[in-house]
Amino acid sequence: METETRPQTPPADWNATPVKTLDSVSIEKTIPHRYPFLLVDKVDILESKKRAIGWKGTTMNEHFFQGHFPGHPIMPGVLIVEALAQTACVLMLADGGLEGKIAYFLGIENCKFRNPVKPGSLLKLQVEMVRMGGRAGRARGEAYVDGNLCTEVDLSFVLAPKQQ
Repeated sequence: METETRPQTPPADWNATPVKTLDSVSIEKTIPHRYPFLLVDKVDILESKKRAIGWKGTTMNEHFFQGHFPGHPIMPGVLIVEALAQTACVLMLADGGLEGKIAYFLGIENCKFRNPVKPGSLLKLQVEMVRMGGRAGRARGEAYVDGNLCTEVDLSFVLAPKQQ
C-alpha cells in the first residue's frame, strides 16, 4: 500500500526581524478596539498578512485583575484569546486593502490554557494565518510568558463591512 507523503514546511522563524512594527497609536488606526478592551500594546509583523507577534504588558492596574481572582490575580483566558484575535486583526488589516471591513469571530477551536498569566507579565502573542479567503479565514495563535506556553488556539473569522 502506497502512502502519500507531503512536503514538510520548515518551522516558522519567530525570531525574524519585523518588516513593520505598529505602536499603540498605529494599532488604534488599524482596528476598532479601544480601552479598556484594546489588549495589544505593540505588534511586530514578521511576514505581511502571514505572521505577527503582538505584545501585551500586564500590570496590577488592569481592571480584570481586581476581580479575577482577589488574592490570586490571573488574566482571564478569554482575554488572552481576545488578545491573540486582536493581533490577528492587526496582521490582516495593517497593510491595507481591506478598508471598510471588520473581522468577527466565527469560531474558537482547540483552545488550551497551559499556564496562568499574572500581573507584571509580558505576554508574547504569536499569530500565523493558516488560511485567508475573500471573506473568511483561519489563524493559529499561541501566547507565551517568559518562553512558557500559556494559551494555544485556532481562530476562525469572517470579514464583514463596517457599519457606519
